[in-house]
Amino acid sequence: MTPGTGIDLDLTALAGDIARRVGVKAERSSPVARLTTMRVGGPADLLVTAHNAFELRALVRFARARGLPLTLIGRGSNIVVSDRGIRGLTVHVRAEGSKVDGTTYAAEAGVPMARAATETQRAGLSGLEFGLAIPGTVGGAVWANAGAHGADVRAVLESADVIIADGSEARRPMAELGLAYRESRFKQQRPDGPEEVVIGARFHLAPATEAEIKLRLDDIRRWRQAHQPLGLPSAGSVFRNPADGPSAGELIEGAGLKGFQLGGSTVSEKHANFIVNDRRGSAADVRHLVDRVRARIRESAGVELVPEVVFVGDWAGWPWPEESDAT
Repeated sequence: MTPGTGIDLDLTALAGDIARRVGVKAERSSPVARLTTMRVGGPADLLVTAHNAFELRALVRFARARGLPLTLIGRGSNIVVSDRGIRGLTVHVRAEGSKVDGTTYAAEAGVPMARAATETQRAGLSGLEFGLAIPGTVGGAVWANAGAHGADVRAVLESADVIIADGSEARRPMAELGLAYRESRFKQQRPDGPEEVVIGARFHLAPATEAEIKLRLDDIRRWRQAHQPLGLPSAGSVFRNPADGPSAGELIEGAGLKGFQLGGSTVSEKHANFIVNDRRGSAADVRHLVDRVRARIRESAGVELVPEVVFVGDWAGWPWPEESDAT
């Protein structure tokens, strides 16, 4: 019995079936931390890389046909994978096809947002410059309505291509996706097997000169270098900004929590809404620190911070009894 699923999984047999039916290798009990920007987390029961849209579609349909818990990871930003790992099938999405058609930019789910920003610059199209500050992929950006520097996906998204519950594909217009601040209809699905999986997106952009777009990209680069802890393992912004009042980072800094450390995780001295990992930290360290910061802000400011990071994998029973004394 695979822990936390209630499902008996013969990983060897499943890996063989994936190889025969999809034509890709499935790794058993494979480390996932290396695929995330926080660099923490345990192994996936089965880990497969989808190198193109065909493989991604086939793997999603395979998981659904077998009733396997399914987790998709792009560049592994904005997530914290449990030290206990991920049950079922984890798909590392590397489908990175893209094209420009007039003022439309179409990209598969695995295209990095930073690449989308530079590709559209070369095409003389403006609107995705904020993608340079998004460390994730197009699929993840649509899923979270990612944004930065006063812009977000909702402002430029035309439609998303999805695989729906019956295994067929559909193109959903932006108006049907429930996009709001760091929200979408995709985030409201079951974590063990989403009914809709984003496999691509289309963005409607505006013509501009490469020089004009370059100026905006350069401004974003300079701001990030000056204000964010680049080069250290992190999951990006930890908390959503409250609807009113100071930002999450301002609240955390105001509470004197910059530099506050639990285990191998620390509230960044450079930006208080980042938690960085000293490469010896664990996922439990990160989550304990998130919980501690939330409690401190609740007490000091009366504000309930909502995590922007997503805790992925087997977090059953958190806070774990054997670790609760350490907090």
